[in-house]
Amino acid sequence: MTDHHQPARGKPRVALVTCTELADLDADDRLVLDPLTARGIAAEAVVWDDPGVDWAGYDLAVLRSPWDYMSRRDEFVAWAGRVPRLVNPADVVRWNTDKRYLDELCAAGVPTVPTGWVLPGEPWQPPADRGEYVVKPAVSAGSQDTGRYDLADPEHRQLAVAHVRRLGAAGRVTMIQPYLSAVDTAGETALLYFAGPQGLAFSHAIRKGPMLTGPDEGVAGLYKVEEITARTAQPAQLAVAEKTLAAVPGGSGRLLYARVDLIPGPDGAPVLVELELTEPSLFLGHADGAPDRLADAIVTHLARGTA
Repeated sequence: MTDHHQPARGKPRVALVTCTELADLDADDRLVLDPLTARGIAAEAVVWDDPGVDWAGYDLAVLRSPWDYMSRRDEFVAWAGRVPRLVNPADVVRWNTDKRYLDELCAAGVPTVPTGWVLPGEPWQPPADRGEYVVKPAVSAGSQDTGRYDLADPEHRQLAVAHVRRLGAAGRVTMIQPYLSAVDTAGETALLYFAGPQGLAFSHAIRKGPMLTGPDEGVAGLYKVEEITARTAQPAQLAVAEKTLAAVPGGSGRLLYARVDLIPGPDGAPVLVELELTEPSLFLGHADGAPDRLADAIVTHLARGTA
């Protein structure tokens, strides 16, 4: 790692924000380092909660893999508010790190997976329709604390109730969603957007294979390993993504990147599962030119002189 206490003379300095467990960045994120160097930018991995970092010494701080904040979101949001030139911006981080933003997007007309919420201390009974449901915390990433339950199975019903109770006891809001069976065949589609001169522009898409096989049994490490392949985005998917980005509070023009995760709904039309604006994997290694497009997006934000 570059010593972030020694500024590189004459070059814009960019912090690629990560966590202690990934102090040298995720392998996919490292793909942007050479393109940034080629553009005359001094970029380095910096751990978000390192107390010795002078964030004011950077021309831009780019959130990449601070994936250990889920259990201390308040601390992370407060930190984001203190970083002078952060992308995506601190108010976006605050909004996007609690998945209750899905309600706002639904109200704005974005087709979303139907989602119920259980606050800590609230009782919850599984729906009577006996379908499959997903239980997960409203603040989460990497499929941590996430389970899939077949409510026709009495044992699964008990495990789902225990899962909700466990999250509530930890002071966490729980989200309950029907499991969309199309993910088992079609998978999940992630659409990646990077900043350009005219605002966010579509870069590439990938397919994520199904990941939830049953009840929550815990995840070793920061995230569950994903099965990723390149995918061609369809017009209907792009249309939902554009509608989603248009509903971002404060406008999507301020964003460095966005990832829109979609699954086919019961009728086959794409519905939003998540809008990732804080620390999404960008899958740079799955599309030709993607690392250069991200580097160009960073150059665009540097030229603005502000996040």
